[in-house]
Amino acid sequence: MKKLLIQKVISYLQQELSILLEAAENAHLAATDEQSVAETQYDTLAIEASYLAEGQSRRVLELSQSIVLFQKLVIKENFLTISLGALVKLAQDEENSHWFFLAPAAAGFKTSIEDKNITVVTPNAPMGKALLGKEIDDDIEVKLATQYLTDSIIAIE
Repeated sequence: MKKLLIQKVISYLQQELSILLEAAENAHLAATDEQSVAETQYDTLAIEASYLAEGQSRRVLELSQSIVLFQKLVIKENFLTISLGALVKLAQDEENSHWFFLAPAAAGFKTSIEDKNITVVTPNAPMGKALLGKEIDDDIEVKLATQYLTDSIIAIE
């Protein structure tokens, strides 16, 4: 199941990368287009387009690196403590079969596999930080916006 999950995440990242590459190319063309040449000191179209192209180029690099991280992710089946590659279920999520997948990237990606609703979290996210290094029956506390979520870990795969 984890292989399928990783394949889904990689496919999603590749789609995002494809869309972004096209947008980056368009932004680059706009930045270098002769119609973007400043006519006055207040004309900033070319500058804005180049900032956009630079930001999109950085995002292309991030997505490319994320794909590589998932391709290199070691798939383990048994975890004593939560680390990268672990699927985790919390007590409050048992009824709706919601699981968290601790991954190196693609935070927020959601999918369903084998009746499991899965959300990807990274070690840098509040939920990821709370889960990392924990074991079954450990309690976690996560600050989400202005509220605290307290829960316990009931399963790790």
